[in-house]
Amino acid sequence: MNKTKSLLKDSALARWTALILVSLTMFAGYYFADVLSPLKSMIIENAKLNWSNTGYGMYTSAYSWFNVFFGMLIIGGIILDKSGIRFTGLSFSLLMVIGGSLNYYALTDTFLNGGPGYAFLNSFLTNISPSLKLASFGFALFGVGIEIIGVTASRTIVKWFKGKEMATAMALQVAIARMGMLLVFYSSPRLAGDAHIITRPVAFGILLMIIGFATFLVYTFMDTKFDRQAANLRIKENITVEEEKFKFSDIGKLFTNRSYIYIALLCVLFYSAVFPFMKYAPDLMVNKFGVLAKTAGDIPSILPLGTMILTPIFGLFLDYKGKSASIMILGSILLIFVHLVFAYGPASQPLAIGLMLILGVAFSLVPAAMWPSVPKIVDERYLGTAYSLIFWVQNWGLWGMPLFIGWLLDKVNPGITEQIRNGVAGAHYNYTIPMLVFTATGILGLVFAFLLKREDKVSGFGLELPNKIKKA
Repeated sequence: MNKTKSLLKDSALARWTALILVSLTMFAGYYFADVLSPLKSMIIENAKLNWSNTGYGMYTSAYSWFNVFFGMLIIGGIILDKSGIRFTGLSFSLLMVIGGSLNYYALTDTFLNGGPGYAFLNSFLTNISPSLKLASFGFALFGVGIEIIGVTASRTIVKWFKGKEMATAMALQVAIARMGMLLVFYSSPRLAGDAHIITRPVAFGILLMIIGFATFLVYTFMDTKFDRQAANLRIKENITVEEEKFKFSDIGKLFTNRSYIYIALLCVLFYSAVFPFMKYAPDLMVNKFGVLAKTAGDIPSILPLGTMILTPIFGLFLDYKGKSASIMILGSILLIFVHLVFAYGPASQPLAIGLMLILGVAFSLVPAAMWPSVPKIVDERYLGTAYSLIFWVQNWGLWGMPLFIGWLLDKVNPGITEQIRNGVAGAHYNYTIPMLVFTATGILGLVFAFLLKREDKVSGFGLELPNKIKKA
């Protein structure tokens, strides 16, 4: 008897629909995660907000405050393994909306003119603006929500696509999510307009997250039906499943798995040279390449556009041909090249476009290979925790790197912020040193990519093998 025909996930329409519903939640989160990135120059120029480069770095690093220092990603992964996809997904997608709403309020005239909470936030750490404090707190709550939703999305794809088109599914989820990046880099400055009303794109981001919550709610009905079918099938076939349940002691097993450790370290280093860079990329375009503030996100938007197209293609290749470890090495090399040329290359807009295209290839290769590799090297019963620990490690980079880059920009460009606010002609930030920091981070990531490939030959997890199981 062919038992698999009785399960919902064996319907291609059902499993791809489930993927799209969850991916739309990620799409909304990716939009909001970068909603202020194309607006950095507008924010710095706004004396009422009173944000410096260091302050902007503090805001972007706030994304990871609770994830890193309170271990919320680890807790979220355990909640996922203990309480399941439905509870975790709904709870943390709602947290995204709450955090985003606080972020929005911190930027409104109502708050800046002394609205509720302003006096309290102005009563301590007076060298930091109340707006920056509240926006950072809201962004920190949002960061908990989106990161755990990311873990939940990965766990969901494994549930519906294991033994099928898993790398393709993960790649498509990434592609849909990065449509949010594409949309935000293109639309955010335009929504702000010539009047630089930065609350407009933030409000639009909140609307998208509310829609994303609704799509995940719809997914939960499919997930419930799938679980009931699986349970009924076991009863019908008189199958007794002695599943090993998640135990806290399982966490220790991850730290003895060299392949897992190498993937985690590659992840934090690679992503630290991409996501924090994208927080500053529009400002780099303004200051080095002479792009106008209202179109500052256009060239950086090439990266998500490229990944949307290429990541599913690379996912198909990985499903049918394999070579995950080798592809991670290639992506790391391309990343290093891009940052080196951004540091020392000429101020040519066509060059900037070409570099963003290459970075888009790198940012398609590594995630497409990395995330489907995790189920090959850890047991499924603690897969949620395994993903969440990688995301936790990644968040150390997402916390530290943007904060460091913001501080470094002020340090190597003394007095430039005041000149820009005063309209001094030709005043701009020099990004050479920050780009060299991103380059060095990429080089370290390449080291761990090579170590991962070498370890795979010893461990035999099969990272170089295709993901799709061939039918006998």
